[in-house]
Amino acid sequence: MTSIKILPDWFLPESQATSESIYMNRRRFLKKAGLGSLSTIGLLAGCQTLEEKKAVVKQKLLEERLRPITTARNLAFTIDRPLTNEYSAAAYTNFYEFSGDKDVWQKVDKFQPHPWTIEVSGLVAKPQKFAIEDLISKMPIEERLYRHRCVEAWAMAVPWIGFPLKRLIELVEPKATATYVKFTTFMRPEQAGRQILHNQPWPYTEGLTIKEAVNELAFLAVGIYGHELPKQHGAPIRLVLPWKYGYKSIKSIEKIEFSDRQPPTFWNMRFPEEYDFLANVNPNIAHPRWSQASEKMLETGDRYATQMYNGYASYVANLY
Repeated sequence: MTSIKILPDWFLPESQATSESIYMNRRRFLKKAGLGSLSTIGLLAGCQTLEEKKAVVKQKLLEERLRPITTARNLAFTIDRPLTNEYSAAAYTNFYEFSGDKDVWQKVDKFQPHPWTIEVSGLVAKPQKFAIEDLISKMPIEERLYRHRCVEAWAMAVPWIGFPLKRLIELVEPKATATYVKFTTFMRPEQAGRQILHNQPWPYTEGLTIKEAVNELAFLAVGIYGHELPKQHGAPIRLVLPWKYGYKSIKSIEKIEFSDRQPPTFWNMRFPEEYDFLANVNPNIAHPRWSQASEKMLETGDRYATQMYNGYASYVANLY
């Protein structure tokens, strides 16, 4: 008589088990990558599906101990789609100083966003240096729901926390000759691995006309989803320009300079035929390598027709 052995659901044949040597090598690799906690290692080791990846990112954000920020939502800014899941947004970001892919969250552990100062200089009556905490204390902090459109044709809907860029500009009193604003991020190749690439114009820079900078949509974000910014989103302070492609929204700002000349900007210097200075969302102008007629929402994959100025024409069309 042949016996039948019913195996439990969790049974794994020995032939399919990871060998101890491979497992230990993976643990050593993860620790070197800054993912050394047992909880994160356990999650990442089997991280294959979106839900598993989101669980890993959630654990990392918990370990980062992000300070909660409680503030009122500005109801003047509404969106026409559901908010993007926080952990999907944190797992799929561009931050070129750390990675050319969307795995930024795995490569920011060495980055230190505190302490942080912002220097405002150039054609202003009151040039100043602000510790980030002092700057925040002077500003009217609020939450705004904005659509975010990447030049790569993917999109998010995000609850940013911060203050209008215009309020900072008022503090430093630009001179009448100031027509442009230049933004510069950090230069720390020991913390941001891609900054060792000498064939690229580091540090990352971006720019606006003064009229764009004082527009009520232009926003300096210090938080997201009810807490301070995670590193991969541009801690401790970043620019948010919802009518422009995302590469204009420079992260981790260290310097703001007022000038009478259009400043050089990172992507425009590298590929001027693909990334123009204005970078306004426009469905009628294709990127040289893909259409901009529609956008795909992060996580859900929902498709929306791209709107002129990303749907914010009533705020900014008069600028152009």
